[in-house]
Parts: sequence; structure tokens; C-alpha cells
Amino acid sequence: MSGHSKWSTIKHKKGAADAKRGKIFTKIIKEITVAAKMGGGDPDSNPTLRTAIIKAKAANMPKDNIERAVKKGSGESGGADYVELVYEGYGPGGVAFMVTTLTDNKNRTASDVKSTLTKGGGSLGTAGCVSYLFNRKGVIVIEGEGIDADELMMTAIEAGADDVEGEDGVFEITTEPNDFEAVLTALQAAGYKESSAEVTLVPETTVSLDNEKTEKTLKLVEKLEDLDDVQTVSTNLEVPDDFDME
Repeated sequence: MSGHSKWSTIKHKKGAADAKRGKIFTKIIKEITVAAKMGGGDPDSNPTLRTAIIKAKAANMPKDNIERAVKKGSGESGGADYVELVYEGYGPGGVAFMVTTLTDNKNRTASDVKSTLTKGGGSLGTAGCVSYLFNRKGVIVIEGEGIDADELMMTAIEAGADDVEGEDGVFEITTEPNDFEAVLTALQAAGYKESSAEVTLVPETTVSLDNEKTEKTLKLVEKLEDLDDVQTVSTNLEVPDDFDME
């Protein structure tokens, strides 16, 4: 199982989605608002907005929240003016970090990301220093007892998925961005319920660290994800199959 998949499993076991639901909603609302501002409020003609709404529904966001965010972005109601900024850097052991943010205050966000990286044993890098190590992919996570792995894989692959990996009842389906919606729709039609679904950055290759540095890196990921302006954090860390987060 890939390090990216293993980290997905760890996060779901820890119940991070439930514990931080309010913060997750805030981040997705920003994403919807920016998507609607950039491409209009009609998801049928705005694929970025459509993907953000899919992500919102996967997180069980109420319909009213989604509609308000769309209206705010399309100018029907007031709101902050957010811009996307991506920071590149390194974590413990030289692990590559890509931190995607949406912010209305560039100075605050840059300071928070740099400070958190430094305190966590990492450093902020220059533009382009690690981005070449990542590809944009659709990632769908499905979890539950009694899932037939072969049936799930067949459904996903036939719909256009690149790969399906699973461990301990948690399955991660990877797609090309253009195939993301079709694969998710096919999975839903087959009765599968996603616990998360998004288009994000996935490493081409990964690096392995000892357990101490691995845990330090994953804790740094959590601290960055806790920042209000941070949307996603991607690394090229390979988490060992026998690793158990404290």
C-alpha cells in the first residue's frame, strides 16, 4: 500500500474528519467561494466548482452551506476576497511538502506556514523546488466493513480509475483529474459511499524515513492542516505498513 494511502488510513482511524468537521467545512466553503468567483456559480459549466461541491457533499456539508458559498463567490452576497497560494518546502529528513492555501491576507499566511514548518523541523523552499515531484490526481476514499475488494476494484477501473489500494477496510481510488467525476459517480451508483473525495497533489515517487522522523513528519502535516488558511498538505513520505501513529 502506498505511503499516501497509508496516511489516508491513519487519518481515518484517528477520526480526524469528525473531530475537525467545523474546520473542514470552513476550508471547503473557501474553496467553493473561490471556484464560483473564478468560473461562475453554475457547476454544470464550472468543473472546478463542481469538484468542490463533490468534496463538500463527501464531507456531509449541509446543502444550505454549499448554496451560500456559491452565492458569495458569484457575487450575490458579500464576503472576503480569497486568493490561492501554494508553498513548497521540506520536512524532517528532507521530505517534500506542498502546502495549498486560500487566504485574504498573504503576509499572515506566509508567516504561519513558514513558522509551522520551521518549528516542525522543516523549512520553506523556493517556487519549483519540489513541485516537479507531484502530479494532480483525483483521490476517492471509501471505508466500511464487508466491502468486496475485487468488486470495488472492477467498478472503479471500468469507470476509468488508475489504481485502487486498500487496507483494514479503507480503500483509496486514484484517478486522472478529468476522470474523477465519472469514477465517483460510478462508485456511488454501485452503492459505495465515499468518506472523502478530492482532486489533490500526489507524489510520483516517495521516500522512507525511520519511525521517529516519520511520526515527526506526520505531526507536522497535522499542524499545517490545522492552520485556518491551509486547504491541503501533500508530501512524498512513504509511511511503512507497520507504522502506528502514537
